[in-house]
Amino acid sequence: MRVSEQDAAESAPQVVSSFLEERREQIAQRWADAPLFRSVFTVSRDEAVEACKAVVDALSEVAGSGRLEDIGASGFWPVREQLGRMTQTRARSGSTPAQIADEVAALRLPVVELLQAELPDPATSRGQESVLALNLLMCTLRLVVMETALDSNAELIERQRQQLLEVATPVIKLWEGTVAVPLIGTLDSARSQIVMESLLEAIVEQRARYAILDITGVPTVDSLVAQHLMKTVAAARLMGAECIVSGIRPAIAQTIVQLGIDLGSVLTRASLADALAYTLSRQGIEISRPDAGASAR
Repeated sequence: MRVSEQDAAESAPQVVSSFLEERREQIAQRWADAPLFRSVFTVSRDEAVEACKAVVDALSEVAGSGRLEDIGASGFWPVREQLGRMTQTRARSGSTPAQIADEVAALRLPVVELLQAELPDPATSRGQESVLALNLLMCTLRLVVMETALDSNAELIERQRQQLLEVATPVIKLWEGTVAVPLIGTLDSARSQIVMESLLEAIVEQRARYAILDITGVPTVDSLVAQHLMKTVAAARLMGAECIVSGIRPAIAQTIVQLGIDLGSVLTRASLADALAYTLSRQGIEISRPDAGASAR
């Protein structure tokens, strides 16, 4: 294919679109050896070529629509997922965002050189407009890749945050029919929801009759945290378990009183040990303590 005089009636984006469509195979073969594709598709070069063709098709469609600077152009959507997987692979291998951006930028030169070879006279205003349009399109592709990478990283961070919340909120089986959630750190809405879900699941799995919420490690309690605790206690009761809140320190007790929060309907104990002793006594299990006189001797 050579850009002929009859193409003069076409706009520069249309020339670029036709060029990409007709030189799809050649461009894909050149890109398949570029670091961005070669380092991701390590098993089969043919797979890399097919991935390159998909990107070329997307660029051709975007150029045909004339939306050269629009990263939200519909033509990019078919390859966004693929580009996201590629950038994630590069990031896991240790590449920085700047390095990934440079690898995408490196795709520009081979395709621009190929277009310049197709033009009757690249120095004419017509030829310069076509090269400029292609350069602009490749810059937009770079932005699309970086935006996709950022979105993928945000999703990964959110998944990791969710996993950390679950790990930071373990449900422990203390005794037959008794489970406990030792809370450490600040409670917010998201974590409180995890606490409730984890506790209710444990009540069902363990057939627990008693559930202990230990807040010894919670630094502060405000009205929002208290509401979350009340909701968790109420939900546990609906599941048939008696819920005990333990570990209310003096400072937290004073805060609750000052805020006017009514925990009268909530069973409380000073410590986790006291809460466990209560649940055992309710099950008819006596706890023998060392005789004070014997220990003194």
